Amino acid sequence: MSTDPNINRILAERYRLADLVGQGAMGRVYRGEDTTLGGVTVAIKFLSQTLLNDKMRERFEREATICALLSEKSIHIVRVRDYGVDEHDIPFYVMEYLQGDNLNDIIAKTLMPLPRFFKIVRQICLGMEAAHEGIKFNGEQTSIIHRDIKPSNILVLEDASLGELVKVLDFGIAKLSQAGAAQTHSFMGTLAYCSPEQMEGKELDSRSDIYSFGIMMYEMLTGDMPIMPETNSFGGWYRAHHETPPIPFDPNLSVPTPLAFIIMQCMAKSREDRPQNAGDIWRAMEPLAKQFDRPLPQVAFHPDAAISIPQVNVTDESIADPEDNTQIIAASQRLEARAQTQSRTNDDVTIATAEICKRLPWPNDKPQQKIVFPQVITEEHHAIPSLWGMLDREELQKRCRDSRYNQFLCIEVPHPMLLWITALYNNELGAKWLPCYLDLKTTVGQQITRTLAQRGDYCILLFALGHPERCMHLTKATIAIRQRQQLIRWADQGQQLRGSDPDASKQRLREAYQELKGKILIKLEAARTNTNLMDY
Repeated sequence: MSTDPNINRILAERYRLADLVGQGAMGRVYRGEDTTLGGVTVAIKFLSQTLLNDKMRERFEREATICALLSEKSIHIVRVRDYGVDEHDIPFYVMEYLQGDNLNDIIAKTLMPLPRFFKIVRQICLGMEAAHEGIKFNGEQTSIIHRDIKPSNILVLEDASLGELVKVLDFGIAKLSQAGAAQTHSFMGTLAYCSPEQMEGKELDSRSDIYSFGIMMYEMLTGDMPIMPETNSFGGWYRAHHETPPIPFDPNLSVPTPLAFIIMQCMAKSREDRPQNAGDIWRAMEPLAKQFDRPLPQVAFHPDAAISIPQVNVTDESIADPEDNTQIIAASQRLEARAQTQSRTNDDVTIATAEICKRLPWPNDKPQQKIVFPQVITEEHHAIPSLWGMLDREELQKRCRDSRYNQFLCIEVPHPMLLWITALYNNELGAKWLPCYLDLKTTVGQQITRTLAQRGDYCILLFALGHPERCMHLTKATIAIRQRQQLIRWADQGQQLRGSDPDASKQRLREAYQELKGKILIKLEAARTNTNLMDY
């Protein structure tokens, strides 16, 4: 039973608050019902009570105004329907309730085929172009610079006519570019996606958003960031965006050369060298898009099915590290709730699986300590890989909305051994590491490794220390397709190789893991760093 006092509250004698669907430092978002319009589902965003000052109130109201006016121009902007202040003097605004997949989650699940890439990019361009062309604000035509273009601010919805409808979200730090207006020279944005001029706090125009868009397009096609700093600090990112050239596209991805050129041009350090507006990007891409203009296969929002794994020889490296295949999966802390069906929960764990997992107690043969171990769960005729862990109850309560990260390391000699790394991350507590080893010479190690590759995801069951009767938190992590392919190759090779010293292999993996932690933290922190305090 919920303890949130807002649940079932009637707001402005019209909106009934149903449940909390997102929260962050900036505020909370609830799913609600518009009782005046027959119970139409809406999303209602409140400004955090800790930010109730005149400056934040003005910014919050401006965000609502921008979205309301822009959504009149373009279907690719989230629509705002109402704005008000409640009886406690807390401002709120009411939006359309969106059910779909966040682009960040889509990127984490699979490499994006070019036809789908072009369809999504076209709609993002249309949304950006509408914002950059501007709105009438205080009687003046005003250009809108988003300043925080990134995958987590793009939502992809299933649509009967378009197939997929794309929405640009979160204009919380959008800048009104008005002629003659006094300009502020401060930095706001997400470090990993900021343009060089944005890092400098300079006056921005649409070309800053284009730089961020270039980084995002690269990520859509590769699953990776084109630029990484030496340290995850403002100074590290400042140097990276100013001095580090983007990593060229992997030839094995078969990205067309003209497309790669356009994306690289968007990431030019000098804004004069970038496409000058979003329309220019699509006009350059449209001839390429027509070459791939064919019906897309049914989009699988939940990658449960087995994949076709090509047979490729394993490299000769003693420790294989598919670093470029790692994925960060954002927690469900955004204003748009992920699509729900009768067969699935918010974290894409099937209801049947969730019911089974929540009934499972901590195994009697495992000590009730802060340990991590793998296990295969049987759901009807399906084998589901899972990771079990025990944490302090207080810490576990604070990690229910963490981002999830995974990566795999493998060593072949002296003994074929796999290190399965999972990390939970939030800005307050940092990273919680959940590593476990899989011996590829054992039946259990082979079964778990192949099931991970086939499923492409796994459940994470977290128990509170001293409460072994049932798991306190259940979530899911997704494995990138290239990692799934690598897991099969490692499993095949593990069967063929001779094993001799498992402890020595574990020690070498442990050393590689400690060296890798720093790089993983940079990725995790970069994905969550946002100086405007917007964490949806």
